Amino acid sequence: MTKILLLSDTHGHIDDKIMKYVKQADEVWHAGDIGSLDVTDTIQKIKPLKGVYGNIDEKRIQLEFPLDNRFKCEGVDVWITHIGGYPNKYSPRIREEIKRNPPKLFISGHSHILKVMWDKKLNLLHMNPGACGTQGFHQIRTMLRFIIDKEEIKDLEIIELGKRGA
Repeated sequence: MTKILLLSDTHGHIDDKIMKYVKQADEVWHAGDIGSLDVTDTIQKIKPLKGVYGNIDEKRIQLEFPLDNRFKCEGVDVWITHIGGYPNKYSPRIREEIKRNPPKLFISGHSHILKVMWDKKLNLLHMNPGACGTQGFHQIRTMLRFIIDKEEIKDLEIIELGKRGA
């Protein structure tokens, strides 16, 4: 059983509210727009981190994190990318690959809109944790946490960190 904290779009922001949940997780996954290696360095000091770079991330971040990160967590095939779209509106860059070889869990960021959807056609779960940083148009800072137990994704929770400007 693995407790996952999923976040995205930190845009260089890390604070005690985020770190409280980092400490409770077994692994942290970041879906891009990291903004500063200070964010990932802070997380990696206490928990294992998997991530991808986003469209605002500079070369140093791109050298440390891939554009796409596909891996197994227990028995679940996971694919994380920053700009991936969502069911029936996947990004053109990944559309053919996701149809040809769908993961069980597809994660993207970028939109700053928290969204969890089941793709019936591809039989996969899509998650976007919204944005937990303080920059962007989102009103509430959000993250997701859930458990992967063998091949099951369960106990999904939305975490609200308060208003973006607070």
